[in-house]
Amino acid sequence: MTTGSSSNTGPTHKLVEAGVTLLIALFGVIVIAGSLKAGINWGPEGPRAGFFPFYIGLFIIASSGINLWNGLREDNDGLFAEWGQLRQVLSVVIPTGIYVGSMPFIGLYVASTIFIAWFMRWLGKYNWITVLAVALGMPLVTYLIFERWFMVPLPKGPVEEWLDL
Repeated sequence: MTTGSSSNTGPTHKLVEAGVTLLIALFGVIVIAGSLKAGINWGPEGPRAGFFPFYIGLFIIASSGINLWNGLREDNDGLFAEWGQLRQVLSVVIPTGIYVGSMPFIGLYVASTIFIAWFMRWLGKYNWITVLAVALGMPLVTYLIFERWFMVPLPKGPVEEWLDL
């Protein structure tokens, strides 16, 4: 892996493939750990809840091992992406993760208002009038369509509870 901030530097294909493969293997380990807690043996009623997920976890780990072996022995050491390109991707992925993670605590509408305003102002460089109109208008339209028209409740937070929505 090359480091630095100039162009044509960044992680290699081999490094990224190995990292993704190891993350998938970690997921397999988590599946197996959960299966062991649920029970992987047979009970009087048949297989316990963890029986099938346990074997799926084993298959995930075995597949990851095969993928890691194939990825490391290939002669593909080319550049996966430049650091600047990865920063651009992360500038979208990180706020989106924060948005999704905050929804259970502050609700869909407040989280969406902040998320839309952030992206419009930060990435889109829109003026404040447009940002406020869309950031406040879109959750309002979503509320009217889903909650009032279709009568589908969406996740609410403390603000919606306070407003009795």
